[in-house]
Amino acid sequence: MQKILDAILAGEFGEVGELPVPDFYRGVTTHADETAMFDGMEGRDKDPRASLHLDEVATPQPAAGEVLVAVMASGINHNTVWSSIFEPMPTFGFLSRYGRISPQAARHDLPYHVLGSDLSGVVLRCGEGVSAWSPGDQVVAHCLSVELDHPDGHADTMLDPEQRIWGFETNFGGLAELALVKANQLMPKPRHLSWEEAAASGLVNSTAYRQLVSDKGARLKQGDTVLIWGASGGLGSYATQLALNGGAIPVCVVSSPQKAEACRRMGAELVIDRSAEGYAFWKDEHTQDPREWRRFGARIRELTGGDDPDIVFEHPGRETFGASVYVARRGGTIVSCASTSGYQHTYDNRYLWMNLKRIIGTHFANYREAWEANRLIAKGHVHPTLSDVVPLELTARAVHDVHHNRHQGKVGVLCLAPEEGLGVSDPEKRARHETAINRFRTAPAGV
Repeated sequence: MQKILDAILAGEFGEVGELPVPDFYRGVTTHADETAMFDGMEGRDKDPRASLHLDEVATPQPAAGEVLVAVMASGINHNTVWSSIFEPMPTFGFLSRYGRISPQAARHDLPYHVLGSDLSGVVLRCGEGVSAWSPGDQVVAHCLSVELDHPDGHADTMLDPEQRIWGFETNFGGLAELALVKANQLMPKPRHLSWEEAAASGLVNSTAYRQLVSDKGARLKQGDTVLIWGASGGLGSYATQLALNGGAIPVCVVSSPQKAEACRRMGAELVIDRSAEGYAFWKDEHTQDPREWRRFGARIRELTGGDDPDIVFEHPGRETFGASVYVARRGGTIVSCASTSGYQHTYDNRYLWMNLKRIIGTHFANYREAWEANRLIAKGHVHPTLSDVVPLELTARAVHDVHHNRHQGKVGVLCLAPEEGLGVSDPEKRARHETAINRFRTAPAGV
């Protein structure tokens, strides 16, 4: 592994295809024989530091259509949190089901799961039939793994019945020194970014792009008022930038003064600190409080000069969904993914039905959408929202922090990269965007 890393650090990318690939590599894993370790505990009490391991695992060989990548950096997403606490179910069920579809997929059904759905790195080996990429290419990866053997997937790959999220529903993910991906997951690494900055955007930026901009999502247009929950978080920080970049008016909802300031640094002017203003949308575990919906809606109109949101960017789920349906304008759209606070959504259907609102479900992005989202990063129109970076050895601690919302933006992980700041090949472009690239780096992840 050291010879591969030395070649990359020396900029000798053309040589990596000639170097031997090690038989084993280090990866962040969960273990199938530990999936019951948190039984009977509330989700918030489950500790990823107990379930995540840094193991030596066997190196998979790329099959047809696959690529083996030397991972320089990766990132923490909520799906890694879910994997680590075995919610809503252990991911080994995903691996088992995937393993049954073909001999090639059977390699993923293992007693350990290498996690991670982001990466930046360098192509080492290409399987049979891969023509778009070569050893030495500097790449980032999006996390859609799809078989495309069913007609439904050819209109939109996200509708393919064998669509999966790499590193969550498949094995050999990006929180590791090596990763196995399909060739059609790869995209060019933005040249003005470091390895850790380039790795930060793949999952969340693509998800936000489909959710807000794509014709499969809310179809954001200039002048739209967009309510964005968790606007300084991994997903919300990209939604805020996409709204601003598209001429919309974001109303950013956050949970602390520091997170409010992060939104203002992105250029957002309308910010609600829900903790400071004391919004409590549930009276108790079973009963929502419509008075709080009305108070929240009035606050939005106060900020916007009387406008209700054309689009509500939903991802907290259970805690906020009733309020989201209520505050959307007549004929407006609630576009939903994730559900980080719970999957069982309850809302008053009168406000949906009688006011002709729409709920749209979205999930990650197809290759074209991910490519367009990455292109915005490469062009410098949208920027990484990296707030903290940890070495691979401290991944479990970082996942624990994300589990408890002690972060803003994205938390990056150095895999093979020995330090931050490496991998920039267009310093002039970087200099033009340095302030925007670093605007989330003003505070550690615990803020």
